[in-house]
Amino acid sequence: MRSKAIPVWTYLPEYKKEKKNIYAAMEKVFTSGRLILGKHVKTFEEKFAKYCTAQYGIGVNSGTDAIFIALKTLGIGAGDEVITVPNTAVPTVAAIAATGATPVFVEIDPKTYLADTTKIEEKITKRTKCMVPVHLYGQCCDMDRIAKIAQKHNLYVVEDCAQAHGARWKGKIAGSMSDLAAFSFYPTKILGAYGDAGMIVTNSKTYTKRARMLRMYGMDKEYYSNFLGYNSRLDELQASILLLKLKRLPQYIRKRRAIAERYYQALKSTPLKLPYTNPQSFHAHYLFVCRHEKRDKIIEYARKYNIELNISYKYPVHLMDGFGYLGYRQGDFPLTEKLCDEVFSLPMYPQLTLGEQNKVIATLKSFFNIS
Repeated sequence: MRSKAIPVWTYLPEYKKEKKNIYAAMEKVFTSGRLILGKHVKTFEEKFAKYCTAQYGIGVNSGTDAIFIALKTLGIGAGDEVITVPNTAVPTVAAIAATGATPVFVEIDPKTYLADTTKIEEKITKRTKCMVPVHLYGQCCDMDRIAKIAQKHNLYVVEDCAQAHGARWKGKIAGSMSDLAAFSFYPTKILGAYGDAGMIVTNSKTYTKRARMLRMYGMDKEYYSNFLGYNSRLDELQASILLLKLKRLPQYIRKRRAIAERYYQALKSTPLKLPYTNPQSFHAHYLFVCRHEKRDKIIEYARKYNIELNISYKYPVHLMDGFGYLGYRQGDFPLTEKLCDEVFSLPMYPQLTLGEQNKVIATLKSFFNIS
């Protein structure tokens, strides 16, 4: 009989523990008489914005829409260029492309796997309007350097915080260091809904008004569109669940960091290249991403022991067929391409038990014949 599977992520233990509270939160929505853009969305917008030390929150349908609507709020569109990284999730780049703008990639830092800020300026042209730094895996980019570049070249900055709830750069929380910031509450995230959900945070009242209109057909009053808008609203059910979970967010992050520290200490004797944390960063550990040239064999080996490992991400965006129109070729971003051949992530979620952590550690050590 096979041992119990250890998934790379699951919501089921959390759901089992919080089931009564989740049902109670949902019941409040069902009996409120309002299912769309009601008091739960408004309250969650306010509380999550406050958590991010921002003045305003705009709830939307997904993290992808959060980036897209943030860019549209800034007037980004056809003829513009937006700088980001090629080792991010597809949604980052898809959101840029959906505005009509052209995604422009910059190579990554070899330690953090975040944008190499020393290479950004060489990518700036007269068409460049915005940068979308991606706080990948739970660690913030060098936002000081990015802010200086933005000021020098008169560029907007939209933080992609999909993987960085609660992460910090020099004490400043993710989402507080840009014109607008985009969050995803996809179920796997540090703060995850039980379906799709996203939010934009900002300190600009003007941007807030426009983003709220954009998320609902360009309307600011009933059934009248002032400009072309979209349908992208955070619904009341997801907001009610996220309000419940927001109270637990500091606890979630503490547990993730504790699991990461256990992995660090137990696996430092192996040949694995473990995640690097910039000393200026507070890493929230959305993922614990390791690296090894025998990545695929390690994953296959772990599978024999019913352990799931994940790859974030196997294919660099610049080499995907869907973005072939951008004209990039193999070798354009060698660090990113090598990274995508070697990275994999270990199971990481707050309910991961000590016994499960021990099994993951022991299995990886046994692959390298380390006791």
